[in-house]
Parts: sequence; structure tokens; C-alpha cells
Amino acid sequence: MALRHAVLAALLEGEASGYDLAKEFDASVANFWMSTPQQLYKELERMTADGLIEARVVEQEKRPNKRLHSITDAGRRALHAFVADPTKPTVIRDEMLVKVQGMESSDESAVEAVLIERLGWAQAKLARYERLRARLLDGRSEHAYLSEAERVGSYLTLLRGISFEQENIRWSEFSLNAIRQRRASVAGQ
Repeated sequence: MALRHAVLAALLEGEASGYDLAKEFDASVANFWMSTPQQLYKELERMTADGLIEARVVEQEKRPNKRLHSITDAGRRALHAFVADPTKPTVIRDEMLVKVQGMESSDESAVEAVLIERLGWAQAKLARYERLRARLLDGRSEHAYLSEAERVGSYLTLLRGISFEQENIRWSEFSLNAIRQRRASVAGQ
């Protein structure tokens, strides 16, 4: 998958500036696709040149003009083709897991610190995702939202992000507990 597919999917929500897309990526798409604003703006330029999106300039008083991007028919066809293609299995490449696996060759407290940091990140992301979920539901039940919403893909990916961070929290807490129990057991011998 390329960044352009994530941008095309985001533009299904409607016209957006690069700034709006960067905010949306940070709020909702970040649970499955990371991108810096610089990468996003470069990709928007390439996508415009490739005819996948088009941009129009909106003049603003007392503020710089902004470019609003929208998906073209060619962009919709490209997204359709991407969605229809078979998906490759997810691959985990996590530097932290290598550290955990090799912790016996080093100071276990360094790995413990990494796990504590990862736990904090996961808790913060989960809280942010839960706030976004509450905003999307806006007092409705999940069933009502899924029945009434015009588009549900962003909600479904948000749920995946929530479950991913819940699992990160569960695993981090389990691993920290295991390290601490092991340390206590070794100290007691």
C-alpha cells in the first residue's frame, strides 16, 4: 500500500486542504498508516501531477491562500483497483520486540523502561481513539451509527486501532509483570 491510497480513501470524505488531511491522518488514519506532513504534501503534489486528485486555490483574507484537494474519477478508479487487489499479510517489524527478545544480554531495566514508555504511548493513543469514537457516535449506539452513517470504513478502521492499542496495553502490562516476577524470583534464590 502506498500513501496515495490512504489519501484517496481520506478524500472520499470530501474536499480537504493538506492541513486538514494532515490533521485527519493524525486523528484517524494514524491507527493504521503513519505519515509526516512533509510526506503528505509531497504526495499531494505527485497525485495532482498524476491526475488522481485535483486542487483548487481558495483565497483568504488575512491568511495565506489554501489549496483544497478532491479526488478525481481517475483517483476513484485507482482506489477501486487498490481495494479490489488481494491484500498481503501484515508483517511486524518492531525494534522493541528485538530488544525484548535480547534483554538477557543486557540490562533488563532498560527493556523495562522501553515497555513502560510503549505502555504510555498505547494508553494515550487509546484515549484519543476513544474520544474520536465518542465524537463519531455522538450519543448513538454503535448499531444505530452503522445503520445510519453514510460511510462506515473510517469507523471500522478506528475500531481496529482501538483493539490494537488495547492489545498493546495488555501485552505491555503482562510483559512488565513477567520481568518483575522473574527479577523477584532470581533475587529470592
